[in-house]
Amino acid sequence: MAGHSKWNNIKRKKGKVDAQRAKIFTKVIKEIQIAARMGGGDPAGNPRLRSAILNARSVNMPVDNIERAIKKGTGDQDGVNYEEITFEGYGPGGTAVFVETLSDNRNRTVGEVRHIFSKYGGNMGELGCVSWMFDRKGIIALDPSKVSEDRVMEVGLEAGAEDINAENEVIEVYTEWTTVEDVKEGMEKEGIEIEGAEVSMVPQNTVSLDAKQAETFIKLIDALEDNDDVQNVYSNADIPDEVMANL
Repeated sequence: MAGHSKWNNIKRKKGKVDAQRAKIFTKVIKEIQIAARMGGGDPAGNPRLRSAILNARSVNMPVDNIERAIKKGTGDQDGVNYEEITFEGYGPGGTAVFVETLSDNRNRTVGEVRHIFSKYGGNMGELGCVSWMFDRKGIIALDPSKVSEDRVMEVGLEAGAEDINAENEVIEVYTEWTTVEDVKEGMEKEGIEIEGAEVSMVPQNTVSLDAKQAETFIKLIDALEDNDDVQNVYSNADIPDEVMANL
C-alpha cells in the first residue's frame, strides 16, 4: 500500500481541525444520516454506518449526536435529505483527485467544486476517470514510539489485517474497509493503543510533485476540504518532504 499520506495530512491539519470542530461534526453527521438512510439504523448490518460511527468517535462526537443523526437518517426524526455526488479530476502535475460530497443542492455543489478545481490549476473529468486508481481500504494508525512494528504485525494479522506499513513516523494497518472496526477492536483487546482509524481511498501508485506543484496542489486540497459539502478528498500526490516540513 505505497504512498498513502492521509495520516500525514491529518497531523498537518490538527490545529485547523481543532479550530473547526463544528464543521467537522457537520460533515460526520451528514455521513451518518445518509448511511442510515441507505442501509438502516443498525450498525451490525450496515458497514457504511459502522464506518461513519467510527469516524464520529475519532473526533469525540457525543453519543447523543450520533444517535440523533441515525434517527434523522432512518426517518424517525425530521432532517435534510442529502444527495451523494462524486467528482473526479486532475490536479497540478497530473495528480488524480477523487472528491466525495453530500449536498442538498446539486447545482451549487457542482459549480463550487468545478470553480475550485479551475482556480488551483486542476480540471474536473468524467466519472470514472481516476477512481480506478484507488482501492477502498480501512486504515488503522499507531504511534511507533508506543508499540513495535513486529508487535503490530503479529497482533494485526491475527486480528484480520491485510498489510502493515511503517513509514512517515506512523505505523499503518490496512484492512478490508468493512472490517476496520473489527480489526481495531481485536488489536485494542491485546493492549495496543490506537491513534486513529478510518475508511479511505488508497492510491495504487503515486505521482511525484516538485515544490511549486506541491504548493498549488495543497491549496487545491485545502479549498476543497473547506467546502461545506465536501466530505472527503483523496489523491495520489507524493508531496516532497521539504514542502511537508514547512506546512
